[in-house]
Amino acid sequence: MLVAAGAIAGALAWRWAFHDLPELPAHVDALWEVRLEPSVTVMADDGTVLGVRGPLYGRRVRLEEMPAHLPQAFLAIEDRRFFEHDGVDYRGLARAFWVNVRAGRTVQGGSTLTMQLVKNLVLTPERSLRRKIQEIRLALALERALSKQEILELYLNRVYLGEQAFGVEAAARRYFNTTTSELSLQESALLAALPKAPTRLAPTENMAEALARARRVLSAMQEAGFIDPIAYLTAASIPAELAEGLIAPEEAQGWGHVFDAAQAEALRILGENGGAPDLVIITTIDPRLQRAAQLAVNGVLDEQGAARRAGEGALAAIAPDGAVRALVGGRDYRASQFNRATQARRQPGSAFKPIVYAAAFEAGMDPASPFEDRAIDIEGWSPGNFGGGFRGRITLADALKRSINTVAAQAGVRAGLPNVTAMAGRLGVVTPLNPVPAVTLGSGEVRLLELTGAYNVFARDGRRFEPFLVREIRSARGELIWQAPETGSGEEAISVEHARWMSTMLQSVVIDGTGTRARIPGHRAAGKTGTSQSSRDAWFVGYSAHLTAGVWVGNDDDSPMNNVTGGQLPAEIWRRFMVEAHTGVRPAPLSAPEPRQRSERDERLAAFYASLSERFDAMLPGSGG
Repeated sequence: MLVAAGAIAGALAWRWAFHDLPELPAHVDALWEVRLEPSVTVMADDGTVLGVRGPLYGRRVRLEEMPAHLPQAFLAIEDRRFFEHDGVDYRGLARAFWVNVRAGRTVQGGSTLTMQLVKNLVLTPERSLRRKIQEIRLALALERALSKQEILELYLNRVYLGEQAFGVEAAARRYFNTTTSELSLQESALLAALPKAPTRLAPTENMAEALARARRVLSAMQEAGFIDPIAYLTAASIPAELAEGLIAPEEAQGWGHVFDAAQAEALRILGENGGAPDLVIITTIDPRLQRAAQLAVNGVLDEQGAARRAGEGALAAIAPDGAVRALVGGRDYRASQFNRATQARRQPGSAFKPIVYAAAFEAGMDPASPFEDRAIDIEGWSPGNFGGGFRGRITLADALKRSINTVAAQAGVRAGLPNVTAMAGRLGVVTPLNPVPAVTLGSGEVRLLELTGAYNVFARDGRRFEPFLVREIRSARGELIWQAPETGSGEEAISVEHARWMSTMLQSVVIDGTGTRARIPGHRAAGKTGTSQSSRDAWFVGYSAHLTAGVWVGNDDDSPMNNVTGGQLPAEIWRRFMVEAHTGVRPAPLSAPEPRQRSERDERLAAFYASLSERFDAMLPGSGG
């Protein structure tokens, strides 16, 4: 009877403990994929993590790739008898039970590395006797299936170390901006300190307490014979430091516009269902330039935005090859996720005129071509100049420098309005534009990033380099999924001669035209201001030999600002950013020659003599009139 009762009790206990016991994957390799949740990690060009949505996994790192002190640090503090037990350290369990009884609460867990691993891979976070029994059974099964080295390697690659980082490779990137193989003794000790309470001890949140436990790890390593007293004293006296320039979690959230844009570009590249469930997107962003860009936008608008009724701003900066080095979609991502650099379509005003003049060059005009700045009527449309008044005879070059509307309209009509919109497409403005007369003054809506890319064509002698934000896409294990092709020499959009004409004219805008506020001390610059009707949009787009950048300022509800022009707030933002971007950068000339410095009287004389030449040519035999 007692035997039967015991059997029944045992069967009931067995069912109570194991009726819902999950199974370990039959194949060893499948253990590496268990409970991997989809995640996206966006990184800067230098490997800095800009943001993580979902867990951050590192590539699979073999034990032989790790410095010896890394696994030793975890073994010393978490499971010193790892190579002696069969997955369960009964001595450790008994010690933990006694400590917990005396304390009246759970102080020690008594779990081995193997038990921690099965808990993380297949069990729930429930803390109960039944869950501990399941943990023990699965740990024993795992020890029969894998070698000690395989278990230790799997543990180190999957252990949670705070800040959404799973595994030592992800944590090395997250906290120290390095790889596992480069971890120092101090850094290894700090990582080994985290499994006890990864959220509370995360160095980005509680560095002091994390370092205190790291010293306990170093002490345990000395007690275990992994390091000698000299190594202990050295490491304890010079603690680990977080990587310089590490993106803090709150700052990373502020960079959400970059994250969204990079993720959207990656999905376009791979297709909605392409790639891997967990992606690592390596962008072209330079963290220093990104910070400078955000500071410039927020700084100017914080200082002057309220008085000028300017609520928002955006900035895009690209390298000569089209790589996006900074992208500010707005003042605060947490307040608005709308990206004004890549999503907003706004009227560029006079910032569109260089495109009009590029079409005029192809129609046979040149910078010295004369025009009459006067009242005009084009199909019932009569554009005026900013501030009113007319200047009379003027060259195309001076008209751009002084942002004369009547001349841009005449040049665009003479070049052919379909040719103007086609030119915009060739330069990189992919937003459709209607070939109507008002398009010559920037009435069509464009995106900031695409207009910035168009200006980059003038800076690069007529070669077009498509702006791109994503350099590589990898899986969380490090496998390359996609890589940006080499940009090479770009695609010819306009001739070298026409690009240099335009570049010389745009330098005049900055030297003594409407964009003087955008001057960069010690560096040559070219650019153009733009203001839409009633100051609803204000722009400055320009470049140096090293960088092309565009700035937009306005309001999301399209309400007018307080007489803001492109030569004011946008030019000031552009200058602040470019000055910081060029700190420590050796000055380099633009490929186009500098403009000749001529007075307004000289410009009018040049236009007059050019017009005489045109009239004389028209009277020659065979001229057609």
